[in-house]
Amino acid sequence: MDASVIGIRLASGVVGPLVKKLLQGEGAGAGLVDRPVRIASYVAWREQRGLGAADLRRLADRLVREALRAPGERPLPPGEEAGVAAALAATLHALGDLTLSDVEAVRLGPQAFARALRAAAPHPGLSRDAELFHARLVDLACLHILNFFTQRSTFVAATLVEQSRLHADTIAKVDELLTRIPRQDGRDAAFEARYLSYLARRHSALTIFGLDLAPGSARWPLDAAYVSLEVSTTPGAGAGASGGAGGLPAPSSLPTARLLAEHPRVLLRGEAGSGKTTLIQWLAVTAARDRGDGLVPYVLPLRTLTRHGERLPAPRDFLAGSPLAGEAPEGWEGRVLRDGRALLLVDGIDEIPEAEREPARDWLTDLITAYPGNRWLVTSRPSAVRQDWLAGEEFTEVTLAPMSTANVRAFIERWHLAADDAPRQYGEQLLDSVRRKPDLARLATNPLLCGMICALHRERRGFLPSGRKELYAAALSMLLHRRDRERGLRVPELAEEPQLQLLQRLAYWLIRNGRTEMDRPRAEALIAAALPAVPAAAALGDAPAVFGHFLERTGLLRAPTADTVEFVHRTFQDFLGARAALDEGSLGELTAHAEDDQWEDVIAMAVAQGRPRERSEIIETLLARDSHRSILLALACLGYAAELAPALRAEVERRAGRLIPPTSVGAARELGRIGPLVLGLLPPPEEIPAGPAAVHTVQAAGGVLSELAIPFLAGYSGHPSYEVRAELARLWPRFETRRYAAEVISLLPPDQNVTVVSDAELAALAEFSPRRDLNVVGDVSGEALTAYLGAVRAEYLAVRGNPLLTHLRFLEGQDALHSLEVSHCSGIRDLAGLTGLPVRTAVLDLRGDLLPLGPVLAGWASLRDLVLRGAHANWSLDGFAPGVELESVNLYSVTPDAAGPVGLSRHRRLRSVSLGECWAPRHPAEWEELVLLPGLTELAVPAAALALVPDGLCLPSVERLHVPRSPGTGPEGARRIPAVFPGLRTLSGNFDESAVRALPPHIGVTHA
Repeated sequence: MDASVIGIRLASGVVGPLVKKLLQGEGAGAGLVDRPVRIASYVAWREQRGLGAADLRRLADRLVREALRAPGERPLPPGEEAGVAAALAATLHALGDLTLSDVEAVRLGPQAFARALRAAAPHPGLSRDAELFHARLVDLACLHILNFFTQRSTFVAATLVEQSRLHADTIAKVDELLTRIPRQDGRDAAFEARYLSYLARRHSALTIFGLDLAPGSARWPLDAAYVSLEVSTTPGAGAGASGGAGGLPAPSSLPTARLLAEHPRVLLRGEAGSGKTTLIQWLAVTAARDRGDGLVPYVLPLRTLTRHGERLPAPRDFLAGSPLAGEAPEGWEGRVLRDGRALLLVDGIDEIPEAEREPARDWLTDLITAYPGNRWLVTSRPSAVRQDWLAGEEFTEVTLAPMSTANVRAFIERWHLAADDAPRQYGEQLLDSVRRKPDLARLATNPLLCGMICALHRERRGFLPSGRKELYAAALSMLLHRRDRERGLRVPELAEEPQLQLLQRLAYWLIRNGRTEMDRPRAEALIAAALPAVPAAAALGDAPAVFGHFLERTGLLRAPTADTVEFVHRTFQDFLGARAALDEGSLGELTAHAEDDQWEDVIAMAVAQGRPRERSEIIETLLARDSHRSILLALACLGYAAELAPALRAEVERRAGRLIPPTSVGAARELGRIGPLVLGLLPPPEEIPAGPAAVHTVQAAGGVLSELAIPFLAGYSGHPSYEVRAELARLWPRFETRRYAAEVISLLPPDQNVTVVSDAELAALAEFSPRRDLNVVGDVSGEALTAYLGAVRAEYLAVRGNPLLTHLRFLEGQDALHSLEVSHCSGIRDLAGLTGLPVRTAVLDLRGDLLPLGPVLAGWASLRDLVLRGAHANWSLDGFAPGVELESVNLYSVTPDAAGPVGLSRHRRLRSVSLGECWAPRHPAEWEELVLLPGLTELAVPAAALALVPDGLCLPSVERLHVPRSPGTGPEGARRIPAVFPGLRTLSGNFDESAVRALPPHIGVTHA
């Protein structure tokens, strides 16, 4: 507020001294007592301390005179000066009567303070102009009074005290508010705990086929039921045994328990009944129970989400259909995704119509783009989407492997343990039957079929159907005709055929519409339309009553939600749909869908159930289409055709022979599904040269999953291709352990790398084909390793993905071991077994608790190549044994005790150095350490470290440079690279285009 604003232009040098006389000097204190510092304690006339009433009037007279003397138009008529001065003196005297404190007065501001002062003084009784002039003088005086307050040291102290009081009061009020309105992160955590608890309970049990025959045993605990299967990658997708020729990497396999730990985005392919949905349940429950990783799983079944053709959900709708829908804090789903904590389990790309799959892919792409850093698992049947369907989104494609012999044994044992009403000998008899009967073993390839076999074996007291068609028919009969009678329920008895007639109409409607779920009203409408033609079903009542019977009594239908229904498994839908197509004479409709993956099993089941004329017509029509897919489907149908003209069978085999040997992984998989029939068509090893075709031929034979394939595979054991032999070794878990070891593994060359995944395989290897090079993956015990290594002096050993091991004492005394890898063994707490080994090459990935590595490295006198991952204690890069000169070192995600690469310069033979993603140089000497390596040709450093290269530093020997985390490297950083690395030929990383354009053309850039 300036004096000109109120029309009186007086300098502060005039007004200030006059106003100061109204007030006392220092001495009021900081106001730390109970009562605040009042303005009355400042005024000079209180208790006659230096200024009386006459003095106050003289000050007022002078202030009026100075104001009237100021330049400009006179604000007051002549003769009214004395009245204004008297009124001003009376108003200023009212300062002593104000109850405000100085802090409160300053907080009011000059104008509000002046209004308070005038209100405390008597009315001046002046003319209009004189009153206005008086008011302006009071405003001006108040401005300087407040300025006086703020300049006192006591005011500053008092203000701080007042602010502290206000701050404390504010904190108390905010704390009270927070107790009434929970913090957002607190609300998130509370809901998240509730959601994870619900998810763990919701998916913690399975309905396993056949177990619901006994009252109360329909729900099987997931922990007891789940059999961990394996997935296989296509050749080139994973690192297997190396060292082969011909350019094809060896295929790899991986336990499902480690799948998402090693691959954050996975497209999982698997046949109907192979356990895809069960795996999703297991992953969801595992993540929900183990909250250490902070992962939040979302189970997203596409068949339910798109039942009515709806758009796929945005994150806020992920819980739609759940009892917890609408209870999540606003935006919780988005915050989980932004934090990279989501585990998105998208089930059943194959269970939505083909026309909806590309929009589903776009939905996935948009979510991944908006929320990178999360983990994804998408499931599909093998042929539902093309091989590279999600390759652009960096998905790893894997196939759920058929159950191995060990898996089948574990499943049968657990099934009979859960079905405690089954005599113990039934389980033992069934295991013996599976071992002795190849046809039965070929059926027991997935959890659904294993469950059927177990249930029928018990229900028929040890007698089993001999083929897939008979197995399905017997299962339907057991559920429809005998289930309620065995339970002792008193319900109207209905023959099997009328029920099948009605159920197959539901199945065929779902197939025709590309669905696996339908609304309950539609199901009742379909039953109502069919009831007049099936009068026997009237014994159950009207359409809703019949529907209720199917849903509640048969076990063939289930309700995923209150208003939807589906078949308990897609296999039954396809079997009944094929039956309906035959009844309607819709053979043309069947074969018209030969290229549609959702109709493959329907067509095969139609051939299995059809009459000879119908079988011939279907197969002839498939041949007439003359596509690879239709011909392979015709070949597969031969295994279901009990009777077929020999000429037609020969024609199918001749036409299929043109597609053999297979030229891709997908083609090999399709051939393997056909069964033992294909073994007679595949070429022997002498007719096929080394290369991809030989590998795919072995894959096709391995997919047959019959002991009949073992002699065929044994013929390839001497094949010159390393990749072919590696594929033979990888197939071992699919067959009976000892027989495959004796007939195939024992024939592989001694230098062939072999992977074992169980104690039984390790024992069989020691018995039939002991090897000095060994890969061990999964749950192999320390005792089994000790027994093997006690008999075999290993030269190469890799132990991967083994959570059971707690120590490495089985390595003690291995004086021939020159190459060692120990990775993803999270339970290891003791490194004593590593000390003193003669290893030249070592890969250690010991993530978990900090483990003392110093004594280990100090004892490796022969070390040349080291790869180290994880966090370790008590080591440094100059702490190796005397005389050790490393040739390559890779410190991936490692922060050593010593800063950066300090100590590497002593290793003058180093040609390859990778400092991983964590190195952040703190001193130029860390970069200068690398200058002292004359043979360094390959270097990997993070982008952050590259940006800190000292000026003038040069590494002329480096030819290959890898820069992880390189998106932050812009054009300016890229322009420095040629000066620092003048000999550079290859640069890899994820650089943006502007950075690439800044590089000279002779440097090749690859994105990695």
